[in-house]
Amino acid sequence: MEFRTKVEIGKAGFQIGACEEVLLVGSCFAGEMGQRFKDNGYPTMVNPYGTMYNPASILHTLGRLIDEGRRLPRVVFLTLGTNHVYRLKETGEIVDNCEKRPSALFQEEELTIDECTEYLNKAVELLRAHQPKVQIVMTVSPIRYRKYGYHESQLSKATLLFAIEQLIYQTSGIRHLHYFPVYEILMDELRDYRFYAADMLHPSEQAVEYIWEQLVTWCFSHEAKMFMDEWRPIREALQHRPFHPESEEYQQFLEKTQERLTAFRKKYPAFSCD
Repeated sequence: MEFRTKVEIGKAGFQIGACEEVLLVGSCFAGEMGQRFKDNGYPTMVNPYGTMYNPASILHTLGRLIDEGRRLPRVVFLTLGTNHVYRLKETGEIVDNCEKRPSALFQEEELTIDECTEYLNKAVELLRAHQPKVQIVMTVSPIRYRKYGYHESQLSKATLLFAIEQLIYQTSGIRHLHYFPVYEILMDELRDYRFYAADMLHPSEQAVEYIWEQLVTWCFSHEAKMFMDEWRPIREALQHRPFHPESEEYQQFLEKTQERLTAFRKKYPAFSCD
């Protein structure tokens, strides 16, 4: 007897390699996933100019990265949070951050499905122009926006889901664009408040970890999984906090851990450990 609906994710049309550089841009859920990549030893860039919630702001981030001459990795995650944008009345431009300026200076708008699709398509074209081998994973953040009202928040998520589906359909001949069902996993598979944080809006640590495990199953190569399995005990040893740090036994433990870390770095030159 089944007591939950399982979201079938299958396998992605690409694989993330061992210690491969990744870029994550989007809502605060991009930060959650980005931290998992960092914890597992991946060289990771997350929202270099701050959290971006809507398709227009995500496009702005990618454009700015390219304008500054940053090298783009092969694997890019775009995590959409909302279709709501804020336009500066004086110039008509969509801003990425209101910078605590008076709300009277801005006009809030909701992007349509077609507008969201257009911004996302421009983001995809920009990435492909500067990194022809790019693999782009789009997700919709499961975090609800209470300030819009729960019904309006659902409408916003639906707009984003339709836009992604429309974009994937329009670019079906090019196998560079993928959708990972973060939103569906939390809403349909983990639909219980025990999988939410104390605010009842953000996913709990357990839910985020489960989504991470599903992502690993979906698109990580065998070599990538072996890399993480090798790194995990070294990371745990480095994080160990002894009761008697001055003891000879702990000093020997530290020396062995450093030897293991040195050997690991030699095996994986691209390894990143903050």
